[in-house]
Amino acid sequence: MTTIQTWHWVAFNGLVLFFLALDLFVFHRKAHKVELKEALGFSAFWIGLAVAFNVFLWWWLGPEKGLEFATGYVIEKSLSVDNIFVFVMLFSFFAVPDKYQHRVLFWGVLGALVMRFILILVGAALLSRFHWLIYVFGAFLLFTGVKMLVVSDAEQHLEKNPLLLWLKRHLPLTQQYHDDHFMVKIDGKRFFTPLFLVLVLVEFSDLIFAVDSIPAIFAVTTDPFIVYTSNVFAILGLRSLYFALAGVVHLFRYLKLGLAFVLVFVGLKMLIVEWYKMPVLVSLGVIGGILAVAVVASLLNPKPQESSNL
Repeated sequence: MTTIQTWHWVAFNGLVLFFLALDLFVFHRKAHKVELKEALGFSAFWIGLAVAFNVFLWWWLGPEKGLEFATGYVIEKSLSVDNIFVFVMLFSFFAVPDKYQHRVLFWGVLGALVMRFILILVGAALLSRFHWLIYVFGAFLLFTGVKMLVVSDAEQHLEKNPLLLWLKRHLPLTQQYHDDHFMVKIDGKRFFTPLFLVLVLVEFSDLIFAVDSIPAIFAVTTDPFIVYTSNVFAILGLRSLYFALAGVVHLFRYLKLGLAFVLVFVGLKMLIVEWYKMPVLVSLGVIGGILAVAVVASLLNPKPQESSNL
């Protein structure tokens, strides 16, 4: 069996940084509104890149690792839809101009990659030393999924968010945007712009979502390289997915219900692992089936028009 070495991690992260630099300094060097056609094109590119990497893993590490990556990618990609709901809410609340949204999400994704790298390495180390933690993760995912099933979405009161209130009290802030800057200097003093507040809340929301998604992938594999790479590819495509779905995500009324069932399934899978280790291909099929049913049900029974706005 091929052993993942340090240079493999370095090479993979170097490749990721190359594509991020290409995205920021070439394709989005000038701030502009990301139109649907561009978003769909980049979404196809990131998904295609993930598929190509999956094929490479299949050839390099074997079918089992290839299936683990594919399942982890599907889990993370599906759970990342919740991030899109939050992005829509944040950009609407702060009235972020369309042409600045990509910059916020770019740096948000970069921060998310760093946070998830740390969380995955810590989680893998803990699981290798304390196997019983997998039951803790499983119980947490089961609880989260059941809670999503029985508790309806409460109205969001972002203006009462403790983190936002703390930032407003302790940071020197401007009242208006200054192009796409997070910080500006006025009369020799540095001030943070509202765009910085949005970035902090984007990073914080991803940290919260990572608490769900990372343990879910550990239900498929405890290989930190597979967990990390599947996370990275899902997160890299999150910006394009947002711009492609932001205007229609409210139409998928049963998608959150489907995500709840995914978490319940993964949680149960982790809790019974001592007695039955479900094949990865079966897990992939069940998760894909749940999401397909949620999407089809949403399209067949859409939300009433008056309640479709976020």
